[in-house]
Amino acid sequence: MKSITRIPGILVLLLLVSLSSCTDDDNTPNGGDGEPLDNSEIVFLLLDEESIDNGNEPNNFSETDVNDQIARIGQRQTLKYFQDNAGKTIDLYSGQVGDEGWFAPTSIPSSWINAGPTTNGLQNYLTPGPGLGASGDDPEVLLDEIPNVIPLRAMGLSMLVGQTVYAVVYDSDISINYDPIEGNLQGANLGIVAFDVLSVAARTDGSSSDLPRVSIRIRNTEEIGVSSINLFSNAPIPVSSSDPMDITPASDTPEITLVPAP
Repeated sequence: MKSITRIPGILVLLLLVSLSSCTDDDNTPNGGDGEPLDNSEIVFLLLDEESIDNGNEPNNFSETDVNDQIARIGQRQTLKYFQDNAGKTIDLYSGQVGDEGWFAPTSIPSSWINAGPTTNGLQNYLTPGPGLGASGDDPEVLLDEIPNVIPLRAMGLSMLVGQTVYAVVYDSDISINYDPIEGNLQGANLGIVAFDVLSVAARTDGSSSDLPRVSIRIRNTEEIGVSSINLFSNAPIPVSSSDPMDITPASDTPEITLVPAP
């Protein structure tokens, strides 16, 4: 008769706990259990109405939730819903192929640097400075035909998992031209948001061109050090408004490369 090795009950319990912990680590970035991610480098993005707007699914935000009643050029107040719900986990949609809702500027124009009031172009946009949303004769003169504003599809969104984002939200669409790729950043802003990107999943409840659902944990914008904001320098660049039809997150994604914004 074959002998049977019996494992003590306590060892079985420890083994199950260990396996459960491994599974959780595989699916959740560091900072689980409602804790913010511990990132010293913050990713700068732009979002438009395809992702955050009053009445949008899956959240159906009210006008006051998203600052719609005070939207204006150069608005940099935190969106009220995000201000009031730090630590909460919600989902955001990310648009469609050709009508994306998330964008990664991978460079800063020299005109932004020269505009002042600081020597850092991104800070001048976030302040904002002359021609970058500040009041004046032409408050948007430096916001059209901006090179290297990259619309994010499934691969780019997946590369953001585990990152902390600081974003300016536009009240309408950010339009993109291809070859060369550039964006029009004129128009009213709803304000700013900050959040951790927890996961990205394919949409199963929309059209054949819908981009992924992104699960985020809301962060307090005042706790984000704007001096540590970086550009998503290796964001995947689409060939055109329809190519690639990149709507499904891949199992393997390149590691994100962040560079300080000049």
